[in-house]
Amino acid sequence: MDIGTTLPLWSVIPFVGMLLSIAFFPLTKPEWWEHHQLHVAAFWSLVFLIPFTAVYGFGIMLEKMGEVVLLDYVPFIVLLLGLFTVAGGIHIAGAPVGTTKNNVIMMAIGTFLASFVGTTGAAMLLIRPVLRSNAWRQHKTHIVVFFIFLVANIGGCLTPLGDPPLFLGFLRGVPFFWTAQHIWPLLLLNAAILLAVFAVLDSRYVKKEGKEGLERLELQQKASEKIKFRLEGAYNFIFLAIIIFAVIIKGVIGTSYGDPHHVPGITFGEEVHLGFDWFLQVALILVAMFLSLKFTPKKLREDNEFEWEPIAEVARLFIGIFITMIPALALLSANGSNLGVDTPLKFFWITGALSSFLDNSPTYVVFLTTAGALGADAGVWTTVGIVTERILLAISAGAVFMGAITYIGNAPNFMVNNISQSNGVKMPSFFGYMKWSVGILVPVFIIDTLLFFL
Repeated sequence: MDIGTTLPLWSVIPFVGMLLSIAFFPLTKPEWWEHHQLHVAAFWSLVFLIPFTAVYGFGIMLEKMGEVVLLDYVPFIVLLLGLFTVAGGIHIAGAPVGTTKNNVIMMAIGTFLASFVGTTGAAMLLIRPVLRSNAWRQHKTHIVVFFIFLVANIGGCLTPLGDPPLFLGFLRGVPFFWTAQHIWPLLLLNAAILLAVFAVLDSRYVKKEGKEGLERLELQQKASEKIKFRLEGAYNFIFLAIIIFAVIIKGVIGTSYGDPHHVPGITFGEEVHLGFDWFLQVALILVAMFLSLKFTPKKLREDNEFEWEPIAEVARLFIGIFITMIPALALLSANGSNLGVDTPLKFFWITGALSSFLDNSPTYVVFLTTAGALGADAGVWTTVGIVTERILLAISAGAVFMGAITYIGNAPNFMVNNISQSNGVKMPSFFGYMKWSVGILVPVFIIDTLLFFL
């Protein structure tokens, strides 16, 4: 049933309320928010579900819930959980002293890793070694800021494993390697510019450390010589390979059958079809996760200060996001061609602007749905319609890159900020961080626009 033609515009209020809650409660009532995230998600979900059920009936409600929870939320959260768990079993013992050269190298490595272990996995794996490397410094806010830019956001643009928005696109038919084939010039350009700017700024901050800073640097260099650099828990990369295989094989199976609904499996109602590829992907990722938990010594996770709360928070909030975005997606699917968003430039900036202040995952889905409703004759086939390659590139880049504009644009941003503060780094406020991001990232995105989206 196409509910998008009959849903009123005000039905998106719970979706907006859910996203605004995520944006402002952590800033205004942080302690209350920590204990009531699931309550807030349940509240906004019920604000949508109760009137929706009253109008459309219990059967339609169950079908729409099954579609968004089973087809989107479950594989989404299972993938994040798998990557988070496996990355948490890899420990970097010993860290190079935080000189400008070493910092650039660590940033570059993290940017590359993010596309394969996820921005959350790469950020959690590397933020503590980066902080240890720069323990001798007093001025290190800029290091964390650029870490958020590159490792927690921009670096995750190559594969569906890298950033949740791209995984949701993969679930909607975007080929696994499509993004890597088309976005790599943008990644290289942005990473090169940002690493160059970081190197200049970092070298200046090193000079500000003065004589006392150089003494601290010398002491840390002597201490680091006693701790041999080594990678512990490297066998977790085998489990990571299982996760990558699980995601790829699902796409291969779906493509071989032409239509996801043709894959043998279980069907609920008209829209919810769970093919054996769905079960295979979920099972393989969970197996990889449990193998990591079984074979990784507890001490390695303790050394990583591994805890479940970051992924638990994502799970609590995203169930509310996925449920409340049902009407938004339905409305856009039915009316997207009438919104006037029809060029790569518009999709890049509008997707990016909303990804900056709302979560970039639902924003990506909303505008992918909008693009699918434009009725293109050629391009990339998705379950929401055919999308031209330049528009799909613009949506992908806007969602992934501009999630770095604020702390709330992407889940790892807040995680990195919290870990850094707990390690004594004086992090900027919400708007203080935006001074950095607007001043540095927006000019880079203007260059992207001129070269790729005009």
